[in-house]
Amino acid sequence: MSALYIDADACPVKQEAERVATRHGLRMFVVSNGGLRPSQNPLVETVIVAEGADVADMWIAERCGPGDVVVTGDIPLAAKCIEAGARVLRHNGERFTQANIGQQLAMRDLMADLRAANPLGTQGGGKGFTKADRSRFLDALERELRAAKSGR
Repeated sequence: MSALYIDADACPVKQEAERVATRHGLRMFVVSNGGLRPSQNPLVETVIVAEGADVADMWIAERCGPGDVVVTGDIPLAAKCIEAGARVLRHNGERFTQANIGQQLAMRDLMADLRAANPLGTQGGGKGFTKADRSRFLDALERELRAAKSGR
């Protein structure tokens, strides 16, 4: 296994991921458009990419591959990473796989169409990030890193 990549813009589990990566002695790349405080951990590299749509996503997608784990909530990025052979997790621990990514992309597109068709807009955002989500993420990340190490 070579690396853990974090799509860091709006990622609520950067610190948790760093603890797990450090425990495994794994390089971690925290990729964003800026505004993040760099970690002092020598295993963690903060990558600031140029401003622009999907620049951080492209940076990750161009570098990840078999044996790597990517943490993102971005479904198109997840699809590219899966295609490259990486393992991919959402921030709440849900796993993106070859078997479910097509359905995830279709649902994302459907929801975008529904939002665009609603002239009144919607109120509020998604559900909040809970302690249970954080716990599921930690458990899932540990499983994925072990599986990546063993080549499963």
